[in-house]
Amino acid sequence: MATIRKRGDSYSIRVSCGYDTNGKHKEQAMTWKPEPGMTKRQIEKELQRQAVLFEEAVAHGYKTTAVKFQEFAEEWFEEYAKLNLRSTTYERMRQLTHRVYPAIGHLRMDKITARQLQGFVNSLAKEGANEKTGKPLAPKTIRHNLSFISDVFSYAVKMDLLSDNPCRKVTIPKGEVKEKQIYSQEEMALLLTRISGEPTKYRAFFFLIAYSGFRRSEMLGLEWKDIDFENNIITVKRTSNYTAERGIYTDTTKTKRSQRVLKISPYIMGILKELKDEQDEEALRLGDKWVDSDRLFVKWNGEPMNNQTPYGWLKEFCEKNELPFYGIHSFRHFAASALISAGLDVTTVSGALGHCNSGTTLNVYSHMFQNAQARVAEAMDGAFSFLPQDTTT
Repeated sequence: MATIRKRGDSYSIRVSCGYDTNGKHKEQAMTWKPEPGMTKRQIEKELQRQAVLFEEAVAHGYKTTAVKFQEFAEEWFEEYAKLNLRSTTYERMRQLTHRVYPAIGHLRMDKITARQLQGFVNSLAKEGANEKTGKPLAPKTIRHNLSFISDVFSYAVKMDLLSDNPCRKVTIPKGEVKEKQIYSQEEMALLLTRISGEPTKYRAFFFLIAYSGFRRSEMLGLEWKDIDFENNIITVKRTSNYTAERGIYTDTTKTKRSQRVLKISPYIMGILKELKDEQDEEALRLGDKWVDSDRLFVKWNGEPMNNQTPYGWLKEFCEKNELPFYGIHSFRHFAASALISAGLDVTTVSGALGHCNSGTTLNVYSHMFQNAQARVAEAMDGAFSFLPQDTTT
């Protein structure tokens, strides 16, 4: 007898296949999704028909390797991704299906080859792949597409449906690696000087993110209980994120090491104190209309600020003041650059940025570390300028 369970807008149909030699229960599974416009009665009738057909197929030696990629990917979304991935990651994976499904969704999992996957990946690196710009997709975006496919295949291997993941043999085209746009010290000084005359919440946001290198989600997740005014310390404990399905929601930090404590400039802490006083006054003025979220960065009524608000405000501000606009993440790169230029070791920089390990820091900022090491050599050459320059005799 088949077991039917509803999974979002689809149904999981499972059929028992008895037990193996070790006494472990075996079963086959498939996912069925109703066609748009089907009535409740039509769904129930077709679902029962699908269950009977699947039960008969299993009885005659049906192998789930015959399942098509899109069908199994939907099962992966429901049975694994929804339960184990962060909401932002889950939504990004969902967005990738609009390219992946048309390319390989109709193919059987056991028939998809590394050559086919390499062809798909190569097509993303060609002109026109980016529907908005008409240019090739960025290597990072191509990597995300392949990672999604690979995750689905890895799950199939884990579920004993396949013996190998063909994505292991696929290579990401190098493409053009764009150098990160980072504010110079002069540009940042001018930017923050101009921001000094703006509303307190924006002064606080951009002075703090430039100094700390916090991620945008970490900035928006800060609460007043995380601020130690007496010792000028801020603790990162959570993030504030947004997805279309959930709206604004609170989540854990990206990694466990992202939970960290940082000493902050007294000047910036003074701006935060000013922001706190303003919020307290506004809460008294609005009374019952004020929502006590305890967040530093909020909407007019105390609710958590929208994730796109800092980006939109900064873009408009830079255009109005004829300043370069490099996006919000560039402030994190600026902070990293300042730490590296100051001669701090990779472990210290990694801890300050909340990376999962030092290898991530080296990978992202290898060019900066190389430049810093070159400056060390130049400084030492200056210190030893008394030595003879010609070593030949």
